[in-house]
Order: sequence, then structure tokens, then C-alpha cells
Amino acid sequence: MIPLNDELPDTPIWNQYLEYQRNVSNGNGQPSWFQSPWLYVECYMYRRIHEALIHNPPIDDFDPFMEAKIQSFFESQQAIIAVCTYLQELLKNIEDLNENQLKEEFFKLLQVSLWGNRCDLSISAGEDNSQKSSLLQSLNDFKSFILVDDMENLWSLLLNSKKRTTTKESITRVDMILDNAGFELITDLVLANFLSSSKLATEVHFHGKCIPWFVSDTTKHDFNWTLKQLQSANHMWMSRCGMNWEGNLKKGVWVYHDHMFWTLPHEFSSMAQVAPDLYAELQKSSVIIFKGDLNYRKLTGDRKWEFTVPFHQALNKFHPAPLCSIRTLKAEIQVGLKPGQGEQLATSESEWMINGKYGIIQFDASV
Repeated sequence: MIPLNDELPDTPIWNQYLEYQRNVSNGNGQPSWFQSPWLYVECYMYRRIHEALIHNPPIDDFDPFMEAKIQSFFESQQAIIAVCTYLQELLKNIEDLNENQLKEEFFKLLQVSLWGNRCDLSISAGEDNSQKSSLLQSLNDFKSFILVDDMENLWSLLLNSKKRTTTKESITRVDMILDNAGFELITDLVLANFLSSSKLATEVHFHGKCIPWFVSDTTKHDFNWTLKQLQSANHMWMSRCGMNWEGNLKKGVWVYHDHMFWTLPHEFSSMAQVAPDLYAELQKSSVIIFKGDLNYRKLTGDRKWEFTVPFHQALNKFHPAPLCSIRTLKAEIQVGLKPGQGEQLATSESEWMINGKYGIIQFDASV
């Protein structure tokens, strides 16, 4: 692991972190791929790929993962059509839904967003990992694979916030820390559309990556490209979604942000010190939804926690606002399980933490 030598604003922070790793290496000397914390070296690898591009100006804004992301998007067409169609049919009568019906639809779209997280190109080793079929048909079958289900808590927070949001001045702001582009991003946008249309949220703020990251992570280019693809799609409901979502951004009901902190090696408990501006921005949120594995690893410091350690404790004082992690398990870390739950899974299925079969919707209200 050697210092970065490009001119990007985050370079000094990365090199400072390398120095920190040298100091904590217990006399093992230079941090290296096999000796250093996996979260750090994995992030470092993607940052070094970007450094190589920066040093070659004709391709300094080239995304080496773009082709894989585009292919994944087009291979998921049927699933995208299904979820866009479902949303547009739902929106026709959304004003008439009572509280219980709204809750039922919220739970459905939350689960679609959860299982959309299976489409992660960084672990598929180039294999086809697109979503071919409609997830909506399979939700009941998947229900037993949700290991932590805090949907009720998230619903209560948003519903109570909506009931308070009767005046023009009060807002319910939902922040979504995005994970993968492609089908997963569509499921996140569908969920956001539902939140906006049902007035469970008055503002939705999306947070993506500044540079190509972990193969399929969403950048601003991916976000805009996806909206353009939808708008020009040869399918009525896909193009309607694309136009509506573009409209939400223009009206300022939706806002897209990126910040270099998301592509630093730091865990989130360091955010208040390393990126106080981002922390202050997130403090304005009513609830923050963190999508995917990398966000979960950074929320919990990627430590080998006991399965029963409370989520709140693993967050290590990271509490800008109430937050919810939505992920399918593809990394060997999980907290907040019931006593014996993790051990029981391990005896029946050795790869339960990494095969993407199980999911969590894990909430922490403390601030």
C-alpha cells in the first residue's frame, strides 16, 4: 500500500489514513493487501484504479465499470417494466388508500428495494447478476429470509412525521444513501416516488458516489443515465417514471448529492470529524436509509461483532438522525440478531452471511 500521488481533493486524506494504518500495524510495518483491514484495502484498490485513470487525461473521466452497469440494466428490463407498471397503477388511486392500505404498499416496495440489493456486480465476478423476473410475485416466498424486520418502526416514524407535517413549513426529509446502479436503483426510485406521492416524505435526498466505486455503485452519471433511459424507453410506464422523476428533481422535491466521504476508507463513526459538512447535512433528515453491504460495513466498522450485539452499539455513536439499513447479506458481518439465530443459520447453511439469500431491514431511532 503506497501513497496516492494525484491531485484530487481527497488525496491528502487517503495518505493521512495510510499513515494512521502504519501506526496501528503493531510493528508489522507497511500496510498490505493481506495484512491490513479488508474494508480499507478494498476501498484503496478502487481508489487506485481511479488514480490510474486520473494520470491518463484522455480517459480521466472514464468509468471502467460502465459497460457492466449498462448490460445489467438492459438484462433487467422485464423486472424494471414490472416494478414501473406496478408503481404507475398504484399511483392512480393513491389518494383513496386508507392508512392500512398505504402501510401494506409501503411494506411491499420496501421489500422490493431490499431484494433489489441482490444485484451487486462487485461480488458476481462477471457473471450475470441481473434481475430477470418480477420481484413483486415473490415477496411472500422471501419473507422468511428477512432476519431483522423493523419495517413497523420505519412506518411509525414516517406516519407520525406525516401527521405533524400539516403546515407548509414542516418537512419530512428522507435521505437515501444509494448502493448499486441498474435494477436496484430503479427499486430505490420507485420507493422514493411512493414516499413522495403518499406524502410520507416531502423531500427525498439521494446520495451517490463521486467516482466509479465497487463496480456497480451509483454515480451521478449513472443516476442521470438511468432517468434518460427510462424517458426514452419504448414502454409507457417506464417512460412515465423517467419523466416524473426528472420532474421531481427539477422541482427540488428530489435532490441528488455526492460527497467524497462516501469514497474514503473511513467508517461512518468518523464522519463528524472527517466530513462535518456532510454530517450536518444528514442531521437535517427525518430518517436516513442506507442501502447495501458496504454501507452496513461502514456503519458497523466492519468488525467481527457477536451476532447479538445491538445495532445501536455497533454504530459507535454515529447518530446524525434515525436511520435504517436495508441490505441482503453478502459480507461476513451481522448484528442485532436474536440469541441463537446466527448460530442456527450457520449449522444449516455455512454461507448464509455471503450468498445474498438473506436480508435485513434494521432500524435505529436514537440520535
